[in-house]
Amino acid sequence: MTDKPGDRYNIRVNGGVSGQFTVGSDNTVSRIEAGRDAIQVTAADVAALRGEFARLRSQLPPDTAVTDQARDRLDELEEAVTAPEPDLSTMEYVRNWFVRNLPELAGAVTGLIVHPIVGQLVGAVGGTLAAEFQRRFGFDATSR
Repeated sequence: MTDKPGDRYNIRVNGGVSGQFTVGSDNTVSRIEAGRDAIQVTAADVAALRGEFARLRSQLPPDTAVTDQARDRLDELEEAVTAPEPDLSTMEYVRNWFVRNLPELAGAVTGLIVHPIVGQLVGAVGGTLAAEFQRRFGFDATSR
């Protein structure tokens, strides 16, 4: 950029401002957000994930006091991970419920939460959701 005679730019930033800005005249700014469109989850991927949920449901103990509740929690988890924006609070709640009530299946539930397809679903939303997913579950959703 060549300054024209008389061009003058005074910039002042106060507080916790972050990000990109452009100063000058005749500027062109383009933005390409890598990864957002690169993550594609197919119907076959979601069907495979639903198959994993069915497999876990078949492992529930038959007719115990918590079997129906466990089935309901798995339904909630399946809905949470396959929502247009996965619901991390529900994922965490369900995992914790299994830790308290059916600890023998807590590992399998956690395995569903950090399943590669769930990672792709979370990663497709990207941004802060992917970062929060990693914070809560120790799994980088964007690495898949």
